[in-house]
Amino acid sequence: MHSTSAPSPRTVDIVVYAGFKAMEAVGPMSVFEYANVHLRRRGQPPGYDVRIASDRIGIVPSDTLMSLQATKVLSSLALPDIAVIVGARDIERALAAGPAIVEWIADAATRIERLAALCSGAFFLAAAGVLDGRRATTHWSVARQLQADFPAVSVDADAIFVKADNLWTSAGVTAGIDLALALVEEDFGRELALDVATDMVVYLKRPGGQSQFSTHLLSDRTTRPSIRDIQKWILANLQVRTSVAQLASQAMMSERHFARVFLQEVGMSVQEFIEACRFERATQLLADVRMPLKTVAAHAGFSAEAHMRRVFQKKLDITPRVYRERFATTGVAAGAAESRDI
Repeated sequence: MHSTSAPSPRTVDIVVYAGFKAMEAVGPMSVFEYANVHLRRRGQPPGYDVRIASDRIGIVPSDTLMSLQATKVLSSLALPDIAVIVGARDIERALAAGPAIVEWIADAATRIERLAALCSGAFFLAAAGVLDGRRATTHWSVARQLQADFPAVSVDADAIFVKADNLWTSAGVTAGIDLALALVEEDFGRELALDVATDMVVYLKRPGGQSQFSTHLLSDRTTRPSIRDIQKWILANLQVRTSVAQLASQAMMSERHFARVFLQEVGMSVQEFIEACRFERATQLLADVRMPLKTVAAHAGFSAEAHMRRVFQKKLDITPRVYRERFATTGVAAGAAESRDI
């Protein structure tokens, strides 16, 4: 008789250094641990063996009162299956203090199964040269700096996370949870990732291409009160058909001047902002699996379900139906709701 041994868990190194962002380390760590919990409940062995790694063993202080104990030294001779490099508030100081991490990445990148960088952690990958010619993302606040410092990298400042072959990069803090859930889904399937997301009370999962920016946040950041008022009116009246001329009149500006000022203040045209607002409203409504897609489209202000589908395809390259499946807490409920839309 041949004994069948349980598969070995995937080794995961959470790479930290002095001043690392605590939440970015703890979020993915929790995702992998919850995945192990649910695997054990199914009578399966743990899927992940997670360790804290650094350039030296010992206590590593974070950007908060919390510190983590590094139990593994980064070594090219002991590569994990998955490495997660967390970000820092002061990434320039972290880079200057962490040449060993950059050197390790340069050596390990082509030999490791998956290498992920969270938030400003992408700077470590860029400094190692492994992102040259590749698409990557980071937190919006340092995206321009990443592009300026490393022009060979194709920086997507809007994405939640980006996968480029075996290299993954994400936006800030909670986006690291999205990325970790995506890894779990790749390894063990959507059902397990859904269980983890439900335990952590987060959505499964924001698609990687989803925007980092909320239209509500964009309106709050607008400096001109007249433009901010127009943005708030749009958000409150998405089902109303309006024109740039009507909005310009409401702002007491000429149409041409209004369009120019709106673009300067918001960073997108009036029509682009309206579309972004409707898209964001639709993503919120799709979380209710009982609401038919046609109703979602109407409540979000789209002219028809087909219009909403085109916008989702343009922004995320997926349909509203697929988006809903990723956000639903149970596949059964989602399937029942979708059956009414066919």
